Amino acid sequence: MTQDQFWHYTNPQLPLLPPPPPPPNIQTPLKTHPSTILSLHIYPIKSCRGLTLPKTTLNKHGLSLDRRWMFIDATTHEFITIRQNPTMTLITTALDPTFTTLTLSIPSFSKRIISIPAAPSPAWLAENTTLATVKIWDNVTDGYVYGAEVNGLFSEFLGRDVALVYKGPTPRVLKGNADPRVLGREQHTFFPDVHPVLVASEASMEELNGRLEGGGQERIMVERFRPNIVVKGVVPWEEDSWKVVRILPDGEGKGKALELDVVARCARCQVPNVDPDTAVKHPKQPWDTLMAYRRVDEGMKYKPCFGMLSAPRNEGVVEVGMRFEVVEETDGHRYITGF
Repeated sequence: MTQDQFWHYTNPQLPLLPPPPPPPNIQTPLKTHPSTILSLHIYPIKSCRGLTLPKTTLNKHGLSLDRRWMFIDATTHEFITIRQNPTMTLITTALDPTFTTLTLSIPSFSKRIISIPAAPSPAWLAENTTLATVKIWDNVTDGYVYGAEVNGLFSEFLGRDVALVYKGPTPRVLKGNADPRVLGREQHTFFPDVHPVLVASEASMEELNGRLEGGGQERIMVERFRPNIVVKGVVPWEEDSWKVVRILPDGEGKGKALELDVVARCARCQVPNVDPDTAVKHPKQPWDTLMAYRRVDEGMKYKPCFGMLSAPRNEGVVEVGMRFEVVEETDGHRYITGF
């Protein structure tokens, strides 16, 4: 099933678009320029402060430890994010040098530090957590719910009863643009909103900052968009045409490649309006600026786009400085809402 066919399937009231004409029997030069990876970011707990790493592992479910945990309402078991409470960004995470322990703290609120295993064993989970059903958006999945000794600090800080959960064993199958009927394979992830890896371009970030400064606003950091991989980029917004990208360990493009299917543009909410250092939400920016010129996706016309959502094809080590290049391009991206 093609993406257009899938879009029609999920929007039956709209006509099915005719298939595009076959490509000419010539090799069209790629419009996108090769680049390099500038930074790598993981957010172990959804909506909490993330970590910047020089090196990590790209797995099919996303970067290692990325959004493996999230907070839920202790009663309803529905997920909680910055959208409801911007102060979640003040909850910080850290890893020890061996990446075996994850520490959680709220420096602006308490001196207490919570330590939990970064890769808990089945035995540890059985002794310290309870497996339960949890909900993230319209997805019902499972998670290991931590006890009061972990949750007490965060419930007090957030002013409501919450619980930390670690993704359970039930696979959370990708939907929407990465539905198996579109992607061609079944792929899973943990607790990101929709797809495993968000790639952003510094060139696009600089272009946006130029517009903000031109309007009398302050520059913002790319961290506000919570990307996983930030590439240098050459031309702003050329990422809109990415379809397949690859990462190569050698600066000259040699060695085993890691490939990712770029499945969709990332349609943004107002989370980037929140300053991660202070948890203060700006009433307008950068949302208003993005809305003025980045409503570029026919499938999500009421939201602006920044960054590209991706599903890795294979796994391996990824490191700052690696070569990043585009293998295939498309002008047919259209956001599909999961069902």
